[in-house]
Amino acid sequence: MAIERISESESNHNNLDKMSTRNLLVNINKEDKTVPDAIEKVIPAIEKLVDEIVIRINKGGRLFYIGAGTSGRLGIVDASECPPTFGVPHGMVIGIIAGGDDAIRKAVEFAEDNENGAWNDLQEYQIGKDDTVIGIAASGTTPYVIGAFNKCNELGILTGSITCNPGSPLDLLAKHSIVPVVGPEFVTGSTRMKSGTAQKLVLNMISTSVMIKIGRVEGNRMVDMQLSNAKLVDRGTKMVMNQLGNSYEEANRLLKKHGSVRKAVAAGKK
Repeated sequence: MAIERISESESNHNNLDKMSTRNLLVNINKEDKTVPDAIEKVIPAIEKLVDEIVIRINKGGRLFYIGAGTSGRLGIVDASECPPTFGVPHGMVIGIIAGGDDAIRKAVEFAEDNENGAWNDLQEYQIGKDDTVIGIAASGTTPYVIGAFNKCNELGILTGSITCNPGSPLDLLAKHSIVPVVGPEFVTGSTRMKSGTAQKLVLNMISTSVMIKIGRVEGNRMVDMQLSNAKLVDRGTKMVMNQLGNSYEEANRLLKKHGSVRKAVAAGKK
């Protein structure tokens, strides 16, 4: 297995255990500020991947995230937020983590070392050539993800990766590789920090851009969001009001009758 390039001695800060609380917080924040700059450099790579995903989703394909540990959990979070935010089916964006659902809350020992694990998990969804698989792994060396990429590439299934380690096996295997180089972590090797932040930001960019491109946003409005609580019903009602110029009560009635901002506005314009 390839070794992550950041060595145990590499760090921008030493003697963390001697720092005051204020210095700890200031220095963590200082490190976090470098992440958006690292992502800015890889926007062209993100753009190419988004455009390929949109082509496939418009043909009925799906988007899969696969990863282990923090990376896997970030994929699951992003996937789970797409249906309520954009009103898409739960099966359109799917997050899969090494070790299964138990690993969402606690580590499952050696799950990430199973080279056949992710591919077996993907097989349960009858994955095909219109689908896209994004592997998330800070070091780019996770066997769980690498094994699936080998199979996907062999079968012509689009692969994209989000890593923070240029030249890693995953970087080299992915058809579309995204590598924001964030540098050493505040706590050496703790990739839930800057690397995790970078992965989360890139995932936000990918899923949000894809949803906009397939028509799930009008202007800047979440017109297909699920009305799953009182706050969202109120927000949706005000969106309908702004679009139609009617009263809150009438907008609320239309929204509840038709079930989404998009449908309520269309009905109100008839």
